[in-house]
Amino acid sequence: MSEIESFFSNPGPLADVISGFTPREAQTTMAEAVAETIKDRGSLVVEAGTGTGKTFAYLAPAFLSKKKFIVSTGTKNLQEQLFHRDLPTVKKAIDKTKKTALLKGRANYLCLHRLSQHGGGNVLLEKEVLNEFSLVRKWAGTTSTGDIGELKAIKEDAKVLPIVTSTVDNCLGKDCPSYEDCYLVKARRTAMEADVIVVNHHLFFADLALKDTGFGELIPDVDVVIFDEAHQVPDIASEYFGENLSSRQVQDLCKDIIAITRSVLKDAEQLAKIAEKCQMHMADLRLLFPHNPCRGNWADKLEQNDISNQVATIRQSLDQLFEAANIHQGRDKDLDLMIERIFEFSQSLEHVTDVKRNGVSLWFETTPRQIILHLTPLSIADKFSSIMDAQNAAWIFTSATLMVDDNFDHYRNHMGLYNAKTLSLDSPFDYQNQAMLCIPRFLPEPNDRAIKFNLVDIAIRLIDASKGRAFILFTSHAMMREVASMVEEKIDNPILVQGSTTKQALLDEYLSNQDAVLFGTGAFWEGVDVKGDDLLCVMIDKLPFASPDDPLLQARIEDCKKQGGNAFSQIQIPQAVITLKQGAGRLIRDETDKGVLVICDNRLVTKQYGQTFIASLPNMKRTRSLDAVAAFLQKIE
Repeated sequence: MSEIESFFSNPGPLADVISGFTPREAQTTMAEAVAETIKDRGSLVVEAGTGTGKTFAYLAPAFLSKKKFIVSTGTKNLQEQLFHRDLPTVKKAIDKTKKTALLKGRANYLCLHRLSQHGGGNVLLEKEVLNEFSLVRKWAGTTSTGDIGELKAIKEDAKVLPIVTSTVDNCLGKDCPSYEDCYLVKARRTAMEADVIVVNHHLFFADLALKDTGFGELIPDVDVVIFDEAHQVPDIASEYFGENLSSRQVQDLCKDIIAITRSVLKDAEQLAKIAEKCQMHMADLRLLFPHNPCRGNWADKLEQNDISNQVATIRQSLDQLFEAANIHQGRDKDLDLMIERIFEFSQSLEHVTDVKRNGVSLWFETTPRQIILHLTPLSIADKFSSIMDAQNAAWIFTSATLMVDDNFDHYRNHMGLYNAKTLSLDSPFDYQNQAMLCIPRFLPEPNDRAIKFNLVDIAIRLIDASKGRAFILFTSHAMMREVASMVEEKIDNPILVQGSTTKQALLDEYLSNQDAVLFGTGAFWEGVDVKGDDLLCVMIDKLPFASPDDPLLQARIEDCKKQGGNAFSQIQIPQAVITLKQGAGRLIRDETDKGVLVICDNRLVTKQYGQTFIASLPNMKRTRSLDAVAAFLQKIE
């Protein structure tokens, strides 16, 4: 019996620490493949269906290899769950002496220097921010980690947070007077000394981007890199392999410059005036766009005179700011760093307005308060494969949703994993008996505005049959709000709608209220784990094709066509299949779970590509009758 087989057997080391542990063939198979990949320093892509137990299947061989490894997860929540729940279990079973570290991005740690900079009661701060600041200062006297996550007294998106945390742009590094006490430095040191480091994808790729510029590195070199929720990696990597510039970045810099002229450099009034003007010019650019958040093709917008003129004004304003600040170089370390930032922002502005550049998409997005300009590469394959080649490590990519049309081609080509081995493991759940898939009859086309009335009727019928206990998922916020509002008028069940409070607060309320129904969009399609009778029904309004006016998608489609490819089958369908699999995966989370999945899109049966979607879903009982669905739900009750 191999070391892996022995570990996952009963009796065995894992069974000793998990009460009622039952060996699963798929889990052991995956663990053996991971162990082999680590030994060969190769790369492996694994689709492991829900219930496989993939977390233990990669943690155990990584621990047993006695090598240093990183696990990167999709979100901070999953990162915390992995570090505080799963990792200690495997550690207890294998080696209690292994040092582990949880590492977050710098925005999650209090910056002592910036706290002291504003400690004198900055007159520039609004009253609300001053109140938040006093709560932060009070907490700062008690924390040992500086992890902002401990601070429950303020909101997740509190305005004070950018003031008391650092960015790559404004961090003084070793020149900082608080360097020795810096919480980020301490967290990094702990990670450097650890055998196992748990991060999230955003931090991993932010660090890669830093290494690329030669500024340093947060994540130490390791022997094994494991990506869980690996289906998210391509989009996140694209973001960090590109470049962006936001009006908030520039305005925050100007705010810092003005603050310095009011404290340290009181004779630099002219610098403050130029910074104020620069702030105003960035705000004026945002005013040229609609108030409601939007996104679009930035290259097209630059052809409009008012926008190109405003960009020219901002360029000139940044040049003037650089010249005025440069006069005072050497007088203050913070200002010296700000001078570098002005130069970098000028460079970024040149890059994100270079419409002649090939192989990239220039696009913009707005929030109510800012505009963000993006330069995103259309392909990350070459860049990512070269990074893998440069690091002499084993690379593991795993998720419940990586395959399309029974193969890994889409994912491997996207990531440049041309030589990676692949493994597909089905879920151990008995979907034929546990679940039912329904595509209701007599639906109008998905783009027909009248479909909302069908969605309302179907939702009410399902809510009645499941007595609440349902997720009603949408591909657009507008349709979600409209249908939720109409359903709420016709039923007595509590309706919880995404956006009304935080995702976690909504989930907590849903779980505590036995007849509640949750209406959600993207945030609830993945990373949500509701087991047992708390979720009996998942309804999806339509196939989750990305919005056709998404500028990055448009650029990728255009690029695919130029190369003679079929963008619909090569880009749009694979993306939508993976998203649908994620949404459907909310339903059955345990071997005792039962429930129905209802997809209100007749393209699943009228279009040839519908078979690709259906084949990608678990093998559930199928019906087109809502009566059959109601009977199935009644049977569960």
